[in-house]
Amino acid sequence: MHFQIIGMRGDAEFDDIVRHFTSMGGDVVLMDPDMVVGKGHIISAVRHAERSFAEGTNRSKTLLTEIILYAAWERQISKALAKMKPKGNEYVALLICIKDPELESIGMVRDDSLIAPTDAKAEKLGLVKGPIPYEDQAIENVAMVELLKQ
Repeated sequence: MHFQIIGMRGDAEFDDIVRHFTSMGGDVVLMDPDMVVGKGHIISAVRHAERSFAEGTNRSKTLLTEIILYAAWERQISKALAKMKPKGNEYVALLICIKDPELESIGMVRDDSLIAPTDAKAEKLGLVKGPIPYEDQAIENVAMVELLKQ
């Protein structure tokens, strides 16, 4: 599956962003940037979700929801959706099968700094400062969802 992970900010509403990307023939998962600790965090969630569908161990009906489940490192879909839903006008977008997102047409600008791990995000997510980078801790938490699903 072709996908890209971008940060973006602007005036567009959640539903308008989703409608924009789906009209381009792709899919999108919008996430709260405060809940994303690096691109590796989301890449890991995508790979685990794809594998869960391939192996028939998925908990959700759609790949997009399964990605959110893993990205949130939650067992329950409702908790994962609440945790990952954007709370303001900044978004991390997982764009599936969209090569050029054309953000300007919906009043958004790309800002990949929103994806970067920070001390504030780590603290909010219960990650610890130390020898293991925050992004690696997030990737470990994504993998732990496999055990939670048992």
